[in-house]
Amino acid sequence: MIAFRRTLLAASVAAASLLSLGVSAQDIQARTIKFPSASQKGHPQVMGVEHFAELVAKKSGGKMVVKPFPGGALGPDAQVVSAMQGGTVEMNVMNASLLAGNVKEMAVFDYPFLFANAQEADAVADGAVGRKLLDKLQERGLVGLAYWDLGFRQMHTAKKPIRNADEVKGMKMRVIPTSQYVDFMNAIGANATPMPYTETYSALEQGAIDGMTNPLLNIVSEKFYEVSKHLTLSNHMYTPQAVIVSKKFWDKLSATEQKILQDAASETALYQRKVAREEATKALAELKKQGMQVHELTAQDIAKLRERAKPATDKLTQQVGEPLVKEVFAAVEKVRSGK
Repeated sequence: MIAFRRTLLAASVAAASLLSLGVSAQDIQARTIKFPSASQKGHPQVMGVEHFAELVAKKSGGKMVVKPFPGGALGPDAQVVSAMQGGTVEMNVMNASLLAGNVKEMAVFDYPFLFANAQEADAVADGAVGRKLLDKLQERGLVGLAYWDLGFRQMHTAKKPIRNADEVKGMKMRVIPTSQYVDFMNAIGANATPMPYTETYSALEQGAIDGMTNPLLNIVSEKFYEVSKHLTLSNHMYTPQAVIVSKKFWDKLSATEQKILQDAASETALYQRKVAREEATKALAELKKQGMQVHELTAQDIAKLRERAKPATDKLTQQVGEPLVKEVFAAVEKVRSGK
């Protein structure tokens, strides 16, 4: 009898929650949503997934259940995207640039030295350009909901330091396996080594690579400080995270269910960005505490790298189209001018 009363109470609470949203129970079905991410539990990326899960549960009266799978538990991002296109995985959050193989224009976010700060990046991601790129994903069996934050990429190396623009030359640097990352790293004089993220710790440990690039959050979360002695603050690329849904799954949802996921993703973006940026400020202090030697490139060195990267940026402009690049730069300039 007690168990029955508890069940009845839970059902009443769920029904009340749905009524507060102005929808009927028929608008929302019981659904389980697998939502993997590459980062480990405790990372702001995963915290975003967990917050999203809470919002979806609340907005659906407990009928839609989001199950996080952190730490690459369902495989590398490329594998997860294929599973999403096939309809066996419902959601994912990943570097937007990794979707360039599906929508080439997504690569524009990896334009070297494009953003001076996170506010400029947000303006592009949340504006017309960002929405346009998310909408293009539907042609490839994916639905884009929002952009979360991972931060600016920095360089970290196992043994040899990068203290200036010239010391990166000849270094075997792991890059995200997309053409724009390979082209950029080769253009500035390093030997680009494409590799899945899940293989990078052991590659650094075994000396298969000299270094790689990562946001500060990842260096702490994955304990890369254990196998990297040097950190170079380069801020050479900003890494927005695309929150995506399988279109096969999306098309099965009612308009109410779709709105729940979209609203939860957008609301989570505000929370996740705040957490990610707060944690990034703590991360640098933590890396110093862990014994990493921190080197900061001068404005002159940044200018050298930008100039050396020009063949890569020219190629990227051709790839994504000059009109899109101009649109992005115009959005950035609007923020800088305070208009």
